[in-house]
Amino acid sequence: MSTILFHEIVFGPIHSRRLGTSLGMNLLPYDGKLCSFDCIYCECGYNKDFRTKTKLPDRENVKAALEDKLIQLQQEETNIDVITFAGNGEPTMHPQFAGIIDDTIELRDKYFPKAKISVLSNAMHIDKEKVFETLKKVDNNILKLDSAIIATARLIDRPNAPSYSIEKQIELFKRFNGNFIMQTMFVTGSHNGKTVDNTTDEEISAWLEAVKMTNPREVMIYTIDRETPEKNLEKVPVEKLREIGKKVEELGIKVNIAG
Repeated sequence: MSTILFHEIVFGPIHSRRLGTSLGMNLLPYDGKLCSFDCIYCECGYNKDFRTKTKLPDRENVKAALEDKLIQLQQEETNIDVITFAGNGEPTMHPQFAGIIDDTIELRDKYFPKAKISVLSNAMHIDKEKVFETLKKVDNNILKLDSAIIATARLIDRPNAPSYSIEKQIELFKRFNGNFIMQTMFVTGSHNGKTVDNTTDEEISAWLEAVKMTNPREVMIYTIDRETPEKNLEKVPVEKLREIGKKVEELGIKVNIAG
């Protein structure tokens, strides 16, 4: 099984399909995965296959690692468009997430003031006030909603909380008053004998209603780009993504498509 795990706190820069030249930040274990979702398409693999007892990096180490890298990039005259929190799982699970974001804003302003700060999140923890307030501080608060139908969300994303619900997520998204980016992974195929397809008319209709209700400032729609732990998944053709994107644009919302 081919997987991608990030073995450093700071990695890259790499070219992101959606964000440009991105300096990656991994707040999770370097030798495993820690996530409150267990997505069947995750490039890091399934949670059960990459359990770890390694401690999370502390705030001081994260700040030092980031500053060292920013100084190096500055000396090399290498530009970056964005500092992106993603890595080996869900970044908002880190207990010092709020302080780390404050440090990142400080360092960004000092070394690369034009760079944006992005957080790629499954949105599972935005009900925690500290996480919510912290995400409001970053330039690109990118929150996942892969389906507006709970059975499909549970099939694709496999959230570890039985209480996870689409209705709750929509209400939480609304609290950002439109100042967030919705991200949706479109896939087709099968998993454990069940059909996977969040591109059907029923799925798109429900999803568009969720987009309309939450009114994000941008919607990022994309499909698989690397090997996935579930081998029976297929990329969605870019023509289909553009068709979906056009429906979002008709709502007056910006769309970013990565095929």
